[in-house]
Amino acid sequence: MTRVDVGVLSGKVALVTGAARAQGRAHAVTMARHGADIVMMDIGHDVDGVRYPLGTEAELEETAKAVEALDRQVVWQLADVRSQDQIDAVVAAGLAAFGHIDIAIANAAVFDYGPAWELTEQQWSNVMETNLGGVWRTAKAVIPAMIDRGGGSIVMISSVNGLEAANGHSHYAAAKHGVIGLMRSIALETAPLGIRCNAICPGFVRSGMTDFQEQLDRYAGHPGGTEADLEHAGRSYHPTRDLTYLDPQRIADAALWLVSDAAAAVTGVALPVEAGHLLMPGVYTQA
Repeated sequence: MTRVDVGVLSGKVALVTGAARAQGRAHAVTMARHGADIVMMDIGHDVDGVRYPLGTEAELEETAKAVEALDRQVVWQLADVRSQDQIDAVVAAGLAAFGHIDIAIANAAVFDYGPAWELTEQQWSNVMETNLGGVWRTAKAVIPAMIDRGGGSIVMISSVNGLEAANGHSHYAAAKHGVIGLMRSIALETAPLGIRCNAICPGFVRSGMTDFQEQLDRYAGHPGGTEADLEHAGRSYHPTRDLTYLDPQRIADAALWLVSDAAAAVTGVALPVEAGHLLMPGVYTQA
């Protein structure tokens, strides 16, 4: 990869969904550190059927303060990516404040699990409408502004589960596979308009969806799972020496490269950032 210099995004405006914490916060702060002003959103409340707490308003405000500490401007609102109206309102607020949006990181997602034949309609809907529908709605909201601007860059966050089968979370894998198909199609449609669209396929990232008690128990194989079980699961998932779970910053660094001019000739790509996990088909089947 070509080196990305500090300030490479000066004059740009980046939209980030799911920005309250973990990957979303890393994306927002990284884009700001390299010169972009930020438009961001998160849901701000829990969702029935999702097993762990979602990003809060207080956490989103913390991200905003981190952006402002870098001397960048930020517009933020609570919004649910399952609602086009709510995403459109965030985009409208960003356009009112800055006049343009150059970058979009469609990051918001939820995780759930269960055998395919036991999933409820609510489980299916929560995952599909957030992880795939929310990505489509985000792109739909920003592309007209990017066309007016004369170009832009969209990064959709998929998963290694968008590139391989998943044991015990088929709806999550289906949504993440869908993100890649959506990305490739939008990349093709928008290339003549000066818009690039790519996806990142992260491995095992420490976040709210991987670090909660029920999930720790799954890693351990019994109740009472601990952080040590999380670390062991990460080591099992990645063959790269000295890596357990991945820090969200590693995903944000990849997104920074993709949205920068250093990747000006890159579009339609699903970029794995997974420390070699895909080199081990079948070795680790549950995450």
